[in-house]
Amino acid sequence: MPLLPEARMVLHASGTWKLFVVTGYEPREWLAYSFNRAEPVPTVPECVAVLAALGYEARGGAEWKWDATTGRRRLFAKVPVRLLTAPVAVPPVGGAS
Repeated sequence: MPLLPEARMVLHASGTWKLFVVTGYEPREWLAYSFNRAEPVPTVPECVAVLAALGYEARGGAEWKWDATTGRRRLFAKVPVRLLTAPVAVPPVGGAS
């Protein structure tokens, strides 16, 4: 199973939650969305809506999983994603980054 694309939700250095669609090694090419808040943590339905607005969905029934990086101990959630076959008009929550 390929590792990418993958959606990741992180508590960004700005102090707010951001969702990224990781498509390769160049972060400047990733799609990103800011929830513009630190609390409460974005819900799974909010993340699903944002992914759909960005043109992606979880791959094959995959579920969000929480993980932590070892170096800086940053908590993040991730899920493998795939492109939607047709665009979906879903009003995002929060704000675009």
